Amino acid sequence: MDNDCLFCKIINGEIPGDKVYEDEFVYAFKDINPAAPIHILVVPKKHIDCLANISDEDEKYIWAIHKAINIIAENMGFKENGYRIIVNSGRDSGQEVMHLHYHLLAGAKFGDKIV
Repeated sequence: MDNDCLFCKIINGEIPGDKVYEDEFVYAFKDINPAAPIHILVVPKKHIDCLANISDEDEKYIWAIHKAINIIAENMGFKENGYRIIVNSGRDSGQEVMHLHYHLLAGAKFGDKIV
């Protein structure tokens, strides 16, 4: 964990987050500035700066994130209608918090719209 990281502080309970899912490797919570009717951030419990910095040791976290996304979609009832996943990697991509996170968006028909 990174003591200065916002998402690490949410995972550790130092800052409140609206949790929707948690397991051994993953923590997921509602985005405070949603870009869709359903907007959840899915993060590894291990601090990884961005997708570009994953290592072979992080494979279990990446797999667990994808598994968690499907569990969340099923539990919240939008798996059948679909969802969008966005992962920004690095500052130029728009990544604001330097802790790997997946944006899980649902509850609307997105079409070609890029969020």
